[in-house]
Amino acid sequence: MLNVPSKTAHAVAALKRFAKGMATAAPRIGDTKVSMSLLEKGAFINYQRIEDNLVIIRESRLNRPLTLSEKILYGHLDDPVNQEIVRGTSYLKLRPDRVACQDATAQMALLQFMSAGMDTAAVPTTVHCDHLIEAQVGGVKDLARAIAINKEVYDFLATATAKYGLGFWKPGSGIIHQIILENYAFPGGLMIGTDSHTPNAGGLGMIACGVGGADAVDVMAGIPWELKCPKVIGVNLTGKIGGWTTPKDVILKVAGILTVKGGTGAIVEYTGPGVESLSCTGMATICNMGAEIGATTSMFPFNSRMADYLNATKRPEIANYAQQFAHNLKADKGAEYDQVIEINLSELEPHINGPFTPDLATPISKLAEVSKKNGWPDEIKVGLIGSCTNSSYEDMSRSASLMKEAQEAGLELKSKFTITPGSEQVRATIARDGQIEIFENAGGVVLANACGPCIGQWDRQDVKKGEANTIVTSYNRNFTGRNDANPATHAFVASPDLVTALAFAGSLSFNPLTDSIPTPSGKPFKFSPPSGFELPPRGYDAGEDTFQRPPEDRASVQVKVDPKSDRLQLLSPFAPWNGKDATDCPVLIKVQGKCTTDHISAGGPWLKYRGHLENISQNCLIGAINAENGEANKVQNQLDGSWGGVPQVGAAYRSAGIKWVVIGDHNYGEGSSREHAALEPRFLGGLAIIVRSFARIHETNLKKQGMLALTFVNPEDYDKLKGTDKVDITGLETFAPGKNLTLTAKHQDGTTDTIELAHSFNQGQIEWFKAGSALNLVCHHLGSVVYLIYLFLLDGC
Repeated sequence: MLNVPSKTAHAVAALKRFAKGMATAAPRIGDTKVSMSLLEKGAFINYQRIEDNLVIIRESRLNRPLTLSEKILYGHLDDPVNQEIVRGTSYLKLRPDRVACQDATAQMALLQFMSAGMDTAAVPTTVHCDHLIEAQVGGVKDLARAIAINKEVYDFLATATAKYGLGFWKPGSGIIHQIILENYAFPGGLMIGTDSHTPNAGGLGMIACGVGGADAVDVMAGIPWELKCPKVIGVNLTGKIGGWTTPKDVILKVAGILTVKGGTGAIVEYTGPGVESLSCTGMATICNMGAEIGATTSMFPFNSRMADYLNATKRPEIANYAQQFAHNLKADKGAEYDQVIEINLSELEPHINGPFTPDLATPISKLAEVSKKNGWPDEIKVGLIGSCTNSSYEDMSRSASLMKEAQEAGLELKSKFTITPGSEQVRATIARDGQIEIFENAGGVVLANACGPCIGQWDRQDVKKGEANTIVTSYNRNFTGRNDANPATHAFVASPDLVTALAFAGSLSFNPLTDSIPTPSGKPFKFSPPSGFELPPRGYDAGEDTFQRPPEDRASVQVKVDPKSDRLQLLSPFAPWNGKDATDCPVLIKVQGKCTTDHISAGGPWLKYRGHLENISQNCLIGAINAENGEANKVQNQLDGSWGGVPQVGAAYRSAGIKWVVIGDHNYGEGSSREHAALEPRFLGGLAIIVRSFARIHETNLKKQGMLALTFVNPEDYDKLKGTDKVDITGLETFAPGKNLTLTAKHQDGTTDTIELAHSFNQGQIEWFKAGSALNLVCHHLGSVVYLIYLFLLDGC
């Protein structure tokens, strides 16, 4: 860990000396030591740092009321004395409390961490095996199959975590975000995670942000995490939630208001009296899906419902400690927001969002009309509940109440139905309390405690690829082909309650609030409003112990990486910038319309290559639509005029020593935090991604890997570029913060266009570009002998 003296340390020391010199020194919040987790020794909640930092921020810096997220964020500043703090402009240097990685992204994160030459992570870090388990026939068999297929990856993760002192959650443990909520999240904490739905922990009052693996490596190496100072959007909740309306409907409504890019660069804070009617896991659902509006994160103020959940998950000490610190776990009176949204929960109608985008919001009362108007397939083929967004005990018990009522009336499911428990603890508890029996008696299939169909890990057999059909899920994301790799699948997102009721009707035209279903006896059946328990009355059943603690003796642990593996590959450093402006760079592809990280680096069957950069780069941008021909994965090679796949043409340019660029539209890179979407174009020889606007995480990931992330000063200039152009980028030799670059587009007809490009690089990020990547710079500054040995060994292989 890097221990660099800072003015922060001197300021805090001065505060301590002042406190000691007082005649009657008041007790300090830091005098109490409370562990961050029951699973870790020696890692304590650091409320004193927040307290000390806020003294500086309030009295010497901002002199104004602070929002909740400002309190927590600025409370984790590395240097509150000198840190520039301007919302939407400054780059904050922060000290997160912990790091979390899921198995698909952890592979690359750990490979990068190994390159940095550290022997122990500087902050508590965990790895969770949840992404590589494919849904086929049911939980037990699917888990066994995944363990066999992914053995070398799991062995690598198990040995790497043991070697470097990280916690390891084995396959079958559950989904990372549910495990975090149950074991690691705490009010007032700051966490980064290598998954875009990390904000789920905001349900426990934590600032939890999705990042790429390179950001995680920085924090694991003891380097401050850099984040552009977020704006703050307030969502004021009034009224009281109840009946068919659920917390999921709150975020579905917000997504409809803000759209998939409306939260970019902002933290969403939920406030108001309506918060008290939401359960802790319900608040987590809302924060989880804040990723769908591009928000940096979302969060709630500490309240009694969070305390109830902490107590139920055997963490009463944290609940009591948070109560003592409650004045800093809520917004100051008079705090100002950049935007405020008002939602009356008593009037909020259940929503269903989609298809193809999570912000297309439709109230259930309008769904039949809208569906018919748009020609969406009315028959619902599959209903799917669970996932990291909606797999709490409350969600499962409410869904089971509807299913039991329908069964007792003699109804049968019209749609196939799957259930994904969020964790082994949830699975064991709903098995003990009878909900699983209700689901299975109705014909439902309980899948493994993993992501499964939510991320495309679904071996779906009931429809052919290209066949138009409808599915309804309680998941968070529904981009084209996201769940089953079928671009014709119309996926809709709703609460588990609506999904369950719609599965019995089998039709998008059904409104369970008003409509009835004929029973076998001919008597019409109408659902009662769902009911359930916020927390299990008999407490949680922990189920099988699936956690691996790091061993006491780590020196003898050998990290398992087979040099011949097609799934794991040690990394070689990217080449540094050559010091010159870029000339005659072909446009590899001009992307038309929405381009998510799923389009840039597909999931599903490609997940198995997440630890092998060369192999996974074969999916680079294969889902993006080429504006030149309206087709995916078909671009022209400007060297010989032939047409080929995007990664193949990119590799051809790289082999010829030619740098290339990508042209993109608005909100480029929305969706998952997967840094492979940045690593792949960098590996294939790309220089710059030039777009109308970026999603936050992807823009950062590109910078971290030494790519130029550039935007059109005039968004209409996107239309001037063609996929057959070559471009010059000038101004790189004097690259500086706030100084625009110039692009010259050379068209095939001999004409040119001069276009101004903006960027958001600060000086430190410019150094990443010059060094070839942030990791290169980290290794340089660490002066790691281990890293030099690593390069030597690579050269000798």
